[in-house]
Amino acid sequence: MCLGVPGRIEELDDSGPVKMGKVDFVGITREVCFASLPDVEVGDYVLVHVGFALTKLEKQNALETLGLFRSMGVLEDELGISSVTGQEIPLQ
Repeated sequence: MCLGVPGRIEELDDSGPVKMGKVDFVGITREVCFASLPDVEVGDYVLVHVGFALTKLEKQNALETLGLFRSMGVLEDELGISSVTGQEIPLQ
C-alpha cells in the first residue's frame, strides 16, 4: 500500500534546479521534492507521497492523520520502520 503521509518541514534548499528539503515523519527524516509547493516554509506540514510534497496541511489535521495511521499499524510500513525494533529499514 502507498499512502500520502503527513510530515513537518525541517529544512528547505532552493540552491538547485528543484526546491528540495527534509521532512520529519514522527522522528524519521526523508528528502522530499517541493517543486509543486513553492510557497512552503520550514515548520509547515505537508502531505508527502513517494518523495513528493503534494499539498500543505493544517498542523491539527496532519497530527490526527499520523495518529490514525499509527493506530491502524500502517505508519511503520509506509516509513520503512520495523515495528519490532523501532529501527529504520533500508528502502530498496
